[in-house]
Amino acid sequence: MAIKTEQVQGERWVIYIGEKFDFSLVTDFRQAYSELPASIKHIEVDLSNTQYMDSSALGMLLNMQKLLADKNLTYSITHYRAAVARILEISRFNKKFTIS
Repeated sequence: MAIKTEQVQGERWVIYIGEKFDFSLVTDFRQAYSELPASIKHIEVDLSNTQYMDSSALGMLLNMQKLLADKNLTYSITHYRAAVARILEISRFNKKFTIS
């Protein structure tokens, strides 16, 4: 599983990332949010399976927010492991995403 998506409770779109979140997923990640249902108000990026994340993944997350800015959505990053948490903390992603 590289990337999988799921609509939850009608208003939440969950993007599940596989073991590696790096530049090899740029096209798949973009497709994961490119055609959102109109009812979506929140995007959650679930990193429960992610063991490796690099700087290109951080760029992809920021680019997603930029491309969807006109939709007035909220964003969260969830279920991350300790190594990924450190990357998010150093990069101050808690300023742009709800981290939980």
